[in-house]
Amino acid sequence: MVKTKNINKNAFDILRQRINIIIHGVNTPAGKLFDLVLLFIILLSVMLVLLETVENIDKRFHDILIVAEWVITIFFTFEYFLRIISTRKPLQYIFSFYGLIDLISILPMYLSFFIPNTKILSVVRALRLLRLFRILNLGNFTGQATELKLALNASRTKITVFVYFVCIISVLLGAVMYVVESPESGFTSIPTSIYWCIVTLTTVGYGDIAPITTLGKFIASFIMILGYGIIAVPTGIVTAQIANSKNKRKLFAPNCPNCNSQPLADDARYCSKCGTKLT
Repeated sequence: MVKTKNINKNAFDILRQRINIIIHGVNTPAGKLFDLVLLFIILLSVMLVLLETVENIDKRFHDILIVAEWVITIFFTFEYFLRIISTRKPLQYIFSFYGLIDLISILPMYLSFFIPNTKILSVVRALRLLRLFRILNLGNFTGQATELKLALNASRTKITVFVYFVCIISVLLGAVMYVVESPESGFTSIPTSIYWCIVTLTTVGYGDIAPITTLGKFIASFIMILGYGIIAVPTGIVTAQIANSKNKRKLFAPNCPNCNSQPLADDARYCSKCGTKLT
C-alpha cells in the first residue's frame, strides 16, 4: 500500500510539473504556444463582448456568438483548474490578484443562467483584458513595468500635491464663473460650474456649457491656456523620476572589467556585450 501511494504521488507530481512547464514555461516551445493560444482567445473573447453589444450583429449571429462564448468559457474553466493543479499552494493562487481575475473571467456565462440579459455581465467579461498583463509580464516587459511602478511610487507625493492643486483651482474658478455667468448660459450652480471648469481645464471641451459674457470668455481662455501647462506636469514628474532612476543605476552599476560597459540589468552576473563574468 505504501509503495502504491508513493507511485501515485510521484505520478501526480510529474503531471503537475508538466502542467507547470506548459503554463508558466516562458522559454519552452509548449509554454510559448500556450501563451500565444491564450493571447488569441483573450482577444477573441473581448471581441465577442464588443460584437454582442451591436444590435444588428447580435440579431443575425446571436446563436453563433453564444456558442463561441461558451467554448471560450469552457477553455478558461479548464485552464483555471489546471493552474490550481500546477501550483503547490492552490489557495495562494486562488486568492491572488491574477487568480481572482481568472475566476471572474469564467463566472459571467455561468451567472447568465440566474441573471439573464444583464449588461454588467458584459463588463465583467471585458475584464479578461487584464489577463494580458500576465502574458506580457515577461522578459523586458517585467523590467519596464517595474521601472514605471518605482517611478510612480517615488512621484506619488508630488502627484498628490498636483492633484490637490488642480482640485482647488477647479473649485475657485468654478465659483468665479458661477458669479460671472448667468443661469441662462448653463451655469446654474457651483457644482455645474466646477464640472465645466474641469472639462475646460483638461482641454476636453464637451461644449454643453459655454460662457456668453466677455469676462466669462476671458476667464475661459485663461483656463484653456492653463490646462495645457497642467497636462504636462504629471508627465514631466514621472519622466524626470525615470531618468533620475536610470542615472543612479548607471552611477552605481559595476563596469565590465573586459569591455568597460555596464550590464543591462542591475543583478546581471555576466556582461551583456562580451559575456565576461562580473564580480
